[in-house]
Amino acid sequence: MPDFNRDPREKLSLDEIEARELAEKKEKKKFNLFAGAFRDGKGVDKDELAIADNPTFVNFFRLCWRKLNQLLSVNLLTICGNFPIFFFFFAMSGYMSIHTVSPNYAVYAPLRGAMLFHNSPAVSALWTIYSRTSPVTVHTTGDYVFMGLAFLLFFTFGPVRAGVTYILRNMFRGKPVFLLQDFFDTIRRNFRQALILGILDLALLGLIIYDIVFFWLNYSASAMMTAMFFMSLWMLVLYFLMRPYLWLMLVTFDMSIWKMVKNSLRFVAAGLKRNVMVLLGTLFTAAFEYALLIVYFPLGVIFPFVILPAFLMMMGIYGAFPKIKQYMIDPYYEEVGKTGRRAEDAE
Repeated sequence: MPDFNRDPREKLSLDEIEARELAEKKEKKKFNLFAGAFRDGKGVDKDELAIADNPTFVNFFRLCWRKLNQLLSVNLLTICGNFPIFFFFFAMSGYMSIHTVSPNYAVYAPLRGAMLFHNSPAVSALWTIYSRTSPVTVHTTGDYVFMGLAFLLFFTFGPVRAGVTYILRNMFRGKPVFLLQDFFDTIRRNFRQALILGILDLALLGLIIYDIVFFWLNYSASAMMTAMFFMSLWMLVLYFLMRPYLWLMLVTFDMSIWKMVKNSLRFVAAGLKRNVMVLLGTLFTAAFEYALLIVYFPLGVIFPFVILPAFLMMMGIYGAFPKIKQYMIDPYYEEVGKTGRRAEDAE
């Protein structure tokens, strides 16, 4: 059975937790410009712990509302931690690219020569039809340099995802959260596995999406291409449902990545109802983001940088952690309790 409670703060007393919170408040008081942002709130709602014990559909939105400030902070950590993505956006912006035009038809050059040396009515008519051009963007060396820097995302994604997953898990469980300290402590404890899992995660997602696009472009070529397109879609859905379990087990248990993958496959079936709800919620959120881009493009661009990634990750954790607790954590403590009672009886 894998060891649970990798969090060293699980063994802290209430006095030690209060001492840490007091120390953080003293540090925050140094930043007078933002002093208003660190004032004490109205306290913890007496029913807050009931959310972890009763993770219903309505309670998810209650949790997100109560933890809205922390969700915004987690989203900021996610965006800033995965800063190489901005290199890709800059390369795709075309700021350093060469913008020109290209003929739409191969007969453009011969017709151009005919127009210069023998401008007849027939040539002019053909020129009117086949002289159209389209804008073309040519990437420069600077673009390729920034595209290469964007691959640093493979080395930042895993550790950052592990850190924010740990924070979101504690928010769901109603545990005290020390944002930056928890983030960096989790990365330090799980750096090797998080780095490997992050690389595998991005590589597998990229491969599946590439397959979907490839088979979609060849959808009507043959029956096999059509079947492979739907198979690729099914693989994307399956892996999407597995991912929250993978990252939760990474920050919760000491086990190999291969065992995490096998357990995640089992949890997809064991928590099918909750997984379907997470999938529907994600599709609805994606449709909402798409509608924002159509209705008001600037708002659709800003929304992911404000809360969208943290909201989607919290949704996955909200659906996955109750099943992990039911099938892995609770049996562990039950076994520990039985062992403890037997030891007391023997004494």
